[in-house]
Amino acid sequence: MARAKPVVPLLNRPFLAYQLALLRQHGVTDVILACSYRVDDVRAALGEAEHLGVRLRYVIEAEPLGTGGGIRNAADLTSGTVWVLNGDVLTDADLSAMRAFHEARGSRTTIFLHPVADPRPYGLVETAPDGRLQRFREKPGPTEPIPTNTINAGIYLMDAALLARIPSRQVVSVERDVFPALIADGVPCYGWAAAAYWRDIGSPAAYRAAQLDLLTGQVKTTLLPPGTLRDGCWIEPSASVAAGADLKAPAVVGAEAAIQAGAHVGPLTVLGERARIAAGARVEGSVLWERVEIGAGSVLRDCVLGADVRIGADVEIASGVILESGAVVPDHARLSAVGR
Repeated sequence: MARAKPVVPLLNRPFLAYQLALLRQHGVTDVILACSYRVDDVRAALGEAEHLGVRLRYVIEAEPLGTGGGIRNAADLTSGTVWVLNGDVLTDADLSAMRAFHEARGSRTTIFLHPVADPRPYGLVETAPDGRLQRFREKPGPTEPIPTNTINAGIYLMDAALLARIPSRQVVSVERDVFPALIADGVPCYGWAAAAYWRDIGSPAAYRAAQLDLLTGQVKTTLLPPGTLRDGCWIEPSASVAAGADLKAPAVVGAEAAIQAGAHVGPLTVLGERARIAAGARVEGSVLWERVEIGAGSVLRDCVLGADVRIGADVEIASGVILESGAVVPDHARLSAVGR
């Protein structure tokens, strides 16, 4: 989709805005963003994030340094106890409760743990009965035994002094190198497990699912969609919904978007800024980025369209289809997802 993952839109807000809102909710207002890829995308979308009630500073890696090296690259700006969040996780974890656990245990590093049905794509974390970390196993192979379904959920609370242990200006994995070394050295490290929403948005299917979860209220967040809530739909004041259009909740309609009479939009649909839905078109369960145009009589279900996509008239786009930004689909085309 040609956009940095931290600022892909979720309900027409940059993804990272949800993490910043979560931090702000739990009293964290000074945030350092360690980044190396498409930094201009992030600056354009968030700036210094004053509108979200935080101060956002940028630390840029000349070359990618890995999960641990990236943290070390920002370490000199930190002190005390530091939150570290992966840049691709949507969650409503109670960070205040996690901090209380951290302090009660005398922990120097606490990791948010989350159970998943299939832990193989993630880093497994084994703990003692009291929660003390015992072992990390990164993405086990198909024939390896699975001792636990509890994974590293990508939120850490760490003593800033420990960050100096990470080699400077080197590629380092926090999961494979830093945490196992802390455990081996007997540093008090614990896993905190609690009921919370959690989703890695790293795949197109997960990205779309996260939007639906936000639309249906499964994620507790203080960050509401832009616009005014009307009959279960968030509609920007500059958007145009014709009197004869059928808009079903929940849905989000972006700034200057236009839904013509006879069009059907929703439920579970997000229209980006200046999206255009022509008469007779039907868009359900789909996420459309900015300036997408849907031709008359076309039908879209459960798909994701990048910015500036043009869909002709009488097109059918089936569930699971992902179209990159700028794609053009001619009249009467039929698209289905690969493998379906």
